[in-house]
Amino acid sequence: MAETATIKAKGVKNIRQLNLQELEQFFESIGEKKFRTKQVWEWLWQKHAHSFADMTNLSKELRQKLGENFSLPALTIDATQYSADGTIKSRFKTHEGHLCEGVLIPTEDRFTACVSSQIGCSLSCRFCATGYIERKRNLDFDEIYDEVVLINQQCQRVYDKKLTNIVFMGMGEPLLNYKNVLKAIERITSPDGLAMSPRRITVSTAGVSKQIKQLGDDKVKFKLALSLHAANDQKRHEIMPINDSNNIKSLVEALNHFYKQTKNEITFEYILFKDFNDSLKDADELIKLYRQVPVDLINLIEYNPIDAAKFEKPDEKKVESFMAYLGKNKVNARLRRSRGKDIDAACGQLANKN
Repeated sequence: MAETATIKAKGVKNIRQLNLQELEQFFESIGEKKFRTKQVWEWLWQKHAHSFADMTNLSKELRQKLGENFSLPALTIDATQYSADGTIKSRFKTHEGHLCEGVLIPTEDRFTACVSSQIGCSLSCRFCATGYIERKRNLDFDEIYDEVVLINQQCQRVYDKKLTNIVFMGMGEPLLNYKNVLKAIERITSPDGLAMSPRRITVSTAGVSKQIKQLGDDKVKFKLALSLHAANDQKRHEIMPINDSNNIKSLVEALNHFYKQTKNEITFEYILFKDFNDSLKDADELIKLYRQVPVDLINLIEYNPIDAAKFEKPDEKKVESFMAYLGKNKVNARLRRSRGKDIDAACGQLANKN
């Protein structure tokens, strides 16, 4: 009971930071029946209540008591933009006024939520708009969960479909917010949460070797994508400062460890930059690397220009030649066309501009 007393003494603990047992202890301490725990848990994680007032099957007195003991901070949608191609970008606001962005990407057979894990980013990748924003803080696991819930509600409202996939490819580096990302995924995949299959979730990293190994040791069930973008250290260092402390050799080792422990799918993400990493020599280096790791797929990505960077996208002929060369060398690669460019919702463009 000492734990419950601490919770009560603090007075403003976020109720969603409690686990089921702690919530049960609280109700016990105020003389309430055990079944209240289940009711409130459902409101928090399945009915997505954003205030205690929403919990209509509880007495007014109990709702008031919850309000006195706990807070229920939740993300809200601050602004929404609709692309001509059906993509929807949302700007979310945290309870203290910070902003982050998420994107709903619809295609014929899937509806994908692209979510953020941090407010801003500390990695300063030269080609990414978010990399030019200061990192304010990590998103808490319940805030990441809210992103998915709000995008799923949007998907149902606009397309009459539920989300089929989630990618952690929004603002921030997921593996530098390790615990919150894993806990958010645990809630998203839990039967008493959103009950989504972990196989439909991909976490994308700029390459934090130590944490990639940790994912393997933690036997996670979701897919992993590495934002590679250059297949040698010199070029990768030029566009991604993280390569200084996490070079390609350490990433190869970490990815092999991850695969050995989990057998989960690994993807390489490779943005093509004009006259930087789009030559056949670059393709050769990429092929060599592809053969060192059990990579399922290389996603070649169209570059989306941003104001802060000098990079350009290669012409179509160069892209086709690069793709054909990979194909000739039996590399499983596909070209990912950008979605939502007209609303700055495409890969690398998230920067809270709307």
